[in-house]
Amino acid sequence: MHQIVSAPVDSSRRWWVLATVVAAQFMFGVDAFIVNVAIPTIAAELHASAAQIEAVIAIYLIAYATLVVTGGRLGDIYGTRNVFVAGVAGFTVTSLWCGLAQSGPELIVARLAQGATAALMVPQVLATIHLLFADASRARAFGIYGIVLGLAGAAGFLLGGVLVTLDLAGLGWRAVFFVNVPFGAVIIAAALRIMPMAPRRAGTRLDIPGSIVLFLGLLCLIGPLLFGHDVDWSIWVWLAMAAGVAILFAFVKLERAVAFRGGMPLIDLSLLSDAAFMRGLAAVFCFFFANLSFYLVMTMFMQRALHIPPLQAGLVFVPLALTFVIASRHSSARARHRGTLVLIEGCCVQIAGLAALVAMVESSGAPSATALALVLTIFGYGQGLVMAPLSSAVLSTVKPVSAGAGSGMYGTTAQIANAAGVAAIGAVFFAVESGQSARLALLAASVLFALSIITSAAFLTWMRRATVAN
Repeated sequence: MHQIVSAPVDSSRRWWVLATVVAAQFMFGVDAFIVNVAIPTIAAELHASAAQIEAVIAIYLIAYATLVVTGGRLGDIYGTRNVFVAGVAGFTVTSLWCGLAQSGPELIVARLAQGATAALMVPQVLATIHLLFADASRARAFGIYGIVLGLAGAAGFLLGGVLVTLDLAGLGWRAVFFVNVPFGAVIIAAALRIMPMAPRRAGTRLDIPGSIVLFLGLLCLIGPLLFGHDVDWSIWVWLAMAAGVAILFAFVKLERAVAFRGGMPLIDLSLLSDAAFMRGLAAVFCFFFANLSFYLVMTMFMQRALHIPPLQAGLVFVPLALTFVIASRHSSARARHRGTLVLIEGCCVQIAGLAALVAMVESSGAPSATALALVLTIFGYGQGLVMAPLSSAVLSTVKPVSAGAGSGMYGTTAQIANAAGVAAIGAVFFAVESGQSARLALLAASVLFALSIITSAAFLTWMRRATVAN
């Protein structure tokens, strides 16, 4: 494959390019949280079941997780700018489709397509930053990227509440998806005008069969968790989950066959024998298992049990998100001196936040939005202490030659865990809510959150021992 030499980008113009790609990352981050605030309204208007509510979030994450590595490779093959523009265009069109959906099942399919297009768009953001900032400005560029990631959560919660409450032009919840359309159009226009053509990497190949098998395996494993309650956990639910496990085992064998034939498997199989890295990935899975599921549960509890309006519910999360950003800024520096101990401390702070939340709900029954916002900052601070240095800690055990593959496995694991958490903990919450009460449902979910975070801390400790032993 021939190489395309990138056009030189002057130092001032590259900051505009950074603004363009980071804007796309911001749009992606906002979309992950803005939907949470609108979920109760979506459920009411579309008459969606609890399973469909969870699937709207989970299927987006599954599609993104299984295709993000392929999206990165497509950027190597066809050029970062070309794939970035295609991804933003696809994300914009599928966002429009989500906003036009007339039923729960249609919205689920639209979200599947939206997650797939996000997998084309997002990998090109980091690739572009790596390409344009190879000098001393790299730290500043990644600092801007990190701040935008943190602020996306706060913006998503706030914007979701505002759009649903204002009911612009009678659009209601649909505006949370339509808002991506004008922003996507501006990003595309800017990218076509100023984004350089990046060099194509010779020899890069796709692993389409691997992507398909991984998607099917995850769908069979996580899908039944979403819809099990709707069918009274019939035998087919367990058979489908068993099939999902079998397909994932077959996926590993398929990847070995691809590598044996000289291809490029989705995962670097040599990393599977790296004990410290695998323990780190287990910690990542457990941490993110209690990530988006926490926001789903809290949103449903506030709006359905406490009858807090969407705007106020969104505002409840804003202090949490800002505290998360502050903790993220502190934890990266502290992690350089204290290593994984900072992450374990963050897990402890999260558990303290969960305990304070449960204590407040048990004592007052119906806490105010202001009281909830104050308590949730504890959880947010702990989450920020963990999330910022987590990728660096886990990937520090990986050899430089496998850094890209390790990063891909990290990102895929995090999104799969988010989807699995939404499915599993969401199923428990809705089951207890319908059979008992919302208060008991929150308690049950909080116990699962705590167990997941404790397990993450245990794997981090285990990873630290493996690293020291090596």
